[in-house]
Amino acid sequence: MMENYLSAYRYLNLTRDAQGVLVVQLHDKGGPLIFSAEAHTEVTDAFYRISQDRANKIVILTGAGGDFMIGVDWASFKDVSDPGIWSQILDEGVQVLENIANIRVPVIAAVEGRAHIHSEYALLANVIVAGEGATFQDMGHFAAGVVPGDGIFTTWSYRAGPGRAEAFLLSPTPLPARTAQEWGVVAEVVRDGQALARARELAGHYLKAPEVARRNTRVHFIQPLKERIVREVGYGLSLEGASAADLVKSKHGSR
Repeated sequence: MMENYLSAYRYLNLTRDAQGVLVVQLHDKGGPLIFSAEAHTEVTDAFYRISQDRANKIVILTGAGGDFMIGVDWASFKDVSDPGIWSQILDEGVQVLENIANIRVPVIAAVEGRAHIHSEYALLANVIVAGEGATFQDMGHFAAGVVPGDGIFTTWSYRAGPGRAEAFLLSPTPLPARTAQEWGVVAEVVRDGQALARARELAGHYLKAPEVARRNTRVHFIQPLKERIVREVGYGLSLEGASAADLVKSKHGSR
């Protein structure tokens, strides 16, 4: 049964109310998610199933424990210089963004605290509501010694412009929610702890539109960004994979 996926995941808590509002909470044992290889596989599958399920009328994406996503379990990805391992990372990295982009109902991101890993997931939402203390950062790429090739440049440059995106991805300094709002990335800034509640309010407003209009509006709005994902992310992840292999080589002292 399609509904079985709602309870199928370790790192995603999926809850849907009677109106069809699906809340997707990224978590690790109820606390903030530290992204792992297993989580990478799970989000790819989960967003595919979410995109296929017409019982979902609105999707809200959020985190747990006062954060969106805070770090990476690097060891779980094993030897990223191995072409076979990177092939899976590349496939899932492309597919997860395409799967989020293929969600054909309005998507709202409710961001609290640290959105320091995979903030591109939030930027694939139609609207981002952020807590006052929320910050955006990219700890997983240039700061760690690899190319930001997994779609984070594609999404940030689409939402904020290429100059701001490049400066953001090269900077070690977290970007405050208010600045992200000034850039046009965040739609609303609310009191800390209120982002999810505000997202639910917006969902109730969007549900007043007829279903076909609601679905087709999401399809129309996401199409330009979807086209960029298809064009850019596979190539970007190839560049990221080469840089990851080089980083592993340098750490082994064989450079």
